[in-house]
Amino acid sequence: MAQKPAIPKGTRDFNANEIAKRNYIFDTIKHHFQLFGFEPIETPSFEKSKTLMGKYGDEGDRLIFKILDSGDFLKRVDDNQLSSRDTSMLTPKISGKALRYDLTVPFARYVIQHQHELNLPFKRYQIQQVYRADRPQKGRFREFYQCDADVVGSESLWQEVEFVQLYDAVFKSLQLQGCTIKMNNRKILSGLAEIIGESDKLIDFTVALDKLDKIGKDKVIEEMLDKGISREAVSKLEPIFNVSDGHIREKLTEIKALLSDSEIGLKGIEELEFIVNQCLSLKLSDSILDFDVTLARGLNYYTGAIFEVQAPEGVKMGSIGGGGRYDDLTGIFDPKNKLSGVGISFGLDRIYLVLEDLDLFPENLLSNNRLLFINFGEFEAGHALEIIKTCRENGIAAELYPDADKMKKQMTYADKNEFKYVALLGGNEIQHGTLALKNMKTGDQEQVVQSELMDKLKAILN
Repeated sequence: MAQKPAIPKGTRDFNANEIAKRNYIFDTIKHHFQLFGFEPIETPSFEKSKTLMGKYGDEGDRLIFKILDSGDFLKRVDDNQLSSRDTSMLTPKISGKALRYDLTVPFARYVIQHQHELNLPFKRYQIQQVYRADRPQKGRFREFYQCDADVVGSESLWQEVEFVQLYDAVFKSLQLQGCTIKMNNRKILSGLAEIIGESDKLIDFTVALDKLDKIGKDKVIEEMLDKGISREAVSKLEPIFNVSDGHIREKLTEIKALLSDSEIGLKGIEELEFIVNQCLSLKLSDSILDFDVTLARGLNYYTGAIFEVQAPEGVKMGSIGGGGRYDDLTGIFDPKNKLSGVGISFGLDRIYLVLEDLDLFPENLLSNNRLLFINFGEFEAGHALEIIKTCRENGIAAELYPDADKMKKQMTYADKNEFKYVALLGGNEIQHGTLALKNMKTGDQEQVVQSELMDKLKAILN
C-alpha cells in the first residue's frame, strides 16, 4: 500500500480562507510601511553560505538550512575527510549555499552590493519567507514570513522613535490592543558585563540572559556558570533580576544607578531615555512601552536599541516582532564601509495566531461577492459566457459552473463556495432578454433585464 504524502515538519499548506487572512495582515503592514516612507526590495531565497554563516552566533548558525551542491559533490571530499564524519569540516566542501535565516543579513549584503545605486539614508521594506532548522512548536515554524523595515545610513535616534510609532500604527489598524513594545540597549548589556568583570564573555552573558522569560532565573544562572562566568560575577547581577514593575522611566532610573561606573552602560541609558521620552510625548495609540533589562535578542549584530513585541496579556505566544540598531552590520562585508542601520520585523505567522485567538479578523475577508451562472447546457452556457465576459470587464467576479449537472448539485456548489448570487439563464430568459438573480443568503429571487444587469450587480455587490 502506497504511503500517503506528507509535508515536512514545520511547514504548512494554506487554504483560501487562511490566505485571505494572511493577505489582510500583509496588506495592513505593507500599507503602513509605505505611509512611513519605506520602499520595497526582494532578495533570493538562498545566499552563499559565507554570507550567512557567523552572523547569528553559534545557536543561529546551527539553525541555518544548508543546500547541497549540485552534481557529484562527494568528489571534492577525500576518503579521510569522509570517514572522519566531521560535519563542520565536510559541510563547506559539499555545500556552498544556504536558505536565508532572516532578511537583515541579506539586506546588509544588498546594501554593500548596490551601494552606488542607493540614496542614503535608504529606507526599505521586505516581505519574504525565511527558513530555520528549528524545533517546530506553536508559533514557531521552519518556513515562515518576515515583514521587515530598515533604515541604513543614519545614526539618528529619531529612526528608533519612528519604528516604535510604526509598530503602534500597525497594531492599531489590526485592532490588536495592549501589545507591549519592550526595549533595551546592547550598550546597557555591555555595561552590565563590564561592572561584573566579564566583558570578555559578553556574548555568553547576553545569550543566557535573553532566556530568562523562557527558562527562569535558576537555569539562566546555571547556564552562565557553565559558560565560565564566575559565581561572584553572577551574584552582582541580582539587582537586575529584581527590577521593579513600575513605570518605564522608574525602571531606567534603577538600572542607571547600577551602571553609574560604566560609561558605555550610561550611554545606553541616555539613548533609551531619548527614545522613551519622545515616544511618550507623541503618545501611543494602544501599545504599552516597557523596558526589559534582560532583553538581548541573542543576535550578535545588534549594537544599540533592541525591540521585542509581546502579544496582549492572556495570549500564550512568544514575541510577535522585534529588531534593533546595528552600527556595523555592513562592515562584515566591507570593513571600510560601515553603515549604521536600524530595523524591525513583524512576525506574520504569530500575529495571525494572535488575531485568530482573539477573534479579531474581519468577517468576509474571502471575497464572496461573486456571481455563479448555472449551466443548463451548451446553448445556454454560450450565452452565459457572453454576459460573464461583460461582468469581468466591469470588475465583477463571475463564473460559469462547468458541467450541466442537476440543479441541486450546482446550487450546493454555490452555497459551499459562498457565492453571493446565482444567475439562472435558461432558454426562456434568453428569448426574453432577462435572467433570474437569486440571493444565496436570503433565498430571494428576481427577474432582471439583461441590459440593466451591470448597474444592478454594481449596486448589490459593492
